[in-house]
This record gives sequence, C-alpha cells and structure tokens, in this order.
Amino acid sequence: MAATPRDRPAPARKAEVGIGWRHPHYTELLERQPALDFLEVHSENFFASGGAALAVLMRAREQYPISLHGVGLSLGSAVGLDPWHLDQLADLVRQVNPVRVSDHACFARGILGTQTVHGADLLPIPFSDEALDVLCRHVDQVQERLQRRFMVENLSAYVRWNGAGAQDWPETEFLATMARRTGCLLLVDVNNIYVNARNAELAGLLSDPLQVCRDWLDAIPPDAVGEIHVAGHCHVADVHGDIVIDDHGSRVSPAVWALHRHALARFGPVPTLVEWDTDVPELDVLLEEAAIARRAAQSAQNGLAREAVA
Repeated sequence: MAATPRDRPAPARKAEVGIGWRHPHYTELLERQPALDFLEVHSENFFASGGAALAVLMRAREQYPISLHGVGLSLGSAVGLDPWHLDQLADLVRQVNPVRVSDHACFARGILGTQTVHGADLLPIPFSDEALDVLCRHVDQVQERLQRRFMVENLSAYVRWNGAGAQDWPETEFLATMARRTGCLLLVDVNNIYVNARNAELAGLLSDPLQVCRDWLDAIPPDAVGEIHVAGHCHVADVHGDIVIDDHGSRVSPAVWALHRHALARFGPVPTLVEWDTDVPELDVLLEEAAIARRAAQSAQNGLAREAVA
C-alpha cells in the first residue's frame, strides 16, 4: 500500500530565516539576491494560469526555496472546501514544488440565503469536538490532494464563540490534537499569540500576557511545529475601544522577539518567517528584521549544542 502524506516523515527541521516577499520588493530582491533561506508568498496571488506574476515567482524559485502561505482555504468551514480553490492550490504546488504549504485554522465560507459565500476574512472557529472533526477532515483532504504534509497556523482572533460546546478544548490542545490526528504540522505565529493575550489583558481577563504566551508555547509538542511566524502589530485606542491589531505593518515588538526566543528554545531549530504586509518598508528594513531572527536562531542552536556536550 502506498504511503499517505501523514505517513511520510516530516521534513528535516532547520533554523532557517525567510521574509514575506511582497510586490514592492519583487524587482529589487531578484537583483540583489540577499542571503535568505527562503521566501514566502501568498498562494492566492499566483492562482491565475500563466501571466507575469507566476513568471516572477518561477524566476524567484530559481534563486530561493519558496513557501506558499494561503489565506483562503477556510479549513474550518462546515460547508466544506471550495473545489476550485483546492484545484488552483494543487496546480500551483505542482509548478512551484514549495518547501512548505500552509493556511489558517479559521473559517471564511458559509451559507447566505441559498448561496455559499466567502467572507474574505480569517474568522475564528469554536474549539469544539465538532469543529475539530471538520478541521481534521479538511486537513486530510488537502494533504491527500497535495500529496504532502500541510501546515496549519493559529489565529489572531478578535471575537470568540460562546455557548455549549464552544470551548470544549484549550486552543493548544485543540491544535495539537489536530496535528496528531492528521499528521500535519503547526505553523506557530508568535505575534498572533501575543495579540490575543494583550487583548485579553485589555479586557481585564488576565494580568500577565507574556507569561500566558510562554505557557501557550510550552503546551505545544515541539515535534508538531514546522515553522514560526513573527510580525508587527499596532495598538489602537479611540472612542470605539481599545484593541491590539495584527496588522503586519511595523517592526516586530521586543515582547514578540522575546517570545520568539522562547519558542526556539522550546521547539528547537525550526524556520522563522518575518511577515510585513501593510505599509511595506524598504527591503533593507525587512532584512534587518531577518538578521535579528537569525541571531536568535543561532543563539538557540548554540545553546542546544552546549546542552548536548554537557
């Protein structure tokens, strides 16, 4: 019997560092070819057959490994996956042969009247038994179609489900169980964890967001993690309220860098991706952030080496 994606070994983990490659930096990055281990792009930006966008991506593929990160699969939607979306992703994976493919533990598709609609947002799912079954079924479907291990990212959520069964599981146990049942890997977004904790603090639900985040990371099995994301966020306080937003529009905060170091110490040598999607700065700013991530990764590796010798 042929091995299924879940039976295949996870790729070797390395403390690589990459950046999100966005349109303002297409030409400059290809010309300068800075020392990066991989580039991440949003899968949906390259779904069109042929064309200039795909040609640029394939040119980059000659110079760097590519990670495909999606925002539209809607893995947690009870109405099921969009066949067209999965077809497009499978075709892109076939052409690019990426080092990693990922999307989010969220839903975006639902029924409005008699039509299935896409909300164009990453909406949270309940941590319930039923939602876990739906998520696992869809992750299995994606992995079978792509014939490779998939990665699923934790979400920054600004609302939460209430009612009976909505919180059957702690988030960490929910995600770890999904990974164990499907054989997928987790993409741990450290900034998302921190944004959720800060908003809980602002709502008066906790007093030490950093410790809550460290506890979150410590509850995740290290061998289930395939990649780490870091990004910037903003704090908005006005007449409408007080909230922290995961906008990917600034440098990574000192608190998130501290959590990144904690994650590396916990999970070992896993790739780190620096995301920046709004108010995209000069390329050198992203490279400076990548250099911080690389120093942290090297420090974590040196620490593990000293422990092994001892």
